[in-house]
Amino acid sequence: MKVKLINQCPVCHSDLHIVKLQCSTCGTTIENQFEFNKFLRLSEDQLYFVEVFLKSRGNFKEMERELGISYPTIRSRLEGILLTLGLKEDESKTQNISDVLEMLERGEITPDEAIKILKEE
Repeated sequence: MKVKLINQCPVCHSDLHIVKLQCSTCGTTIENQFEFNKFLRLSEDQLYFVEVFLKSRGNFKEMERELGISYPTIRSRLEGILLTLGLKEDESKTQNISDVLEMLERGEITPDEAIKILKEE
């Protein structure tokens, strides 16, 4: 029986690492610290969304019909997938960095306070 590969610890939710590969035919085993394919980070729903996106060749109207969701929802889900894959920076994080730098520039906080705020992110 094949088991679906997971990439997060079911107990503490930390990232898991692939450390062993084995051939089911000859039994050859390779042990090392292997990387996950970044698409393995996607949830089942996100993978289905990507499948529909590819099948419709990115046509949002067709995706609306297939998924039964609105254009803004499609955009939102696509943004979430881009963030998960590391293909887009989290704008809220970028905005917060800009806010901290502006506060520092205006003298509202000290450099040490700015560093502390940014490290908490």
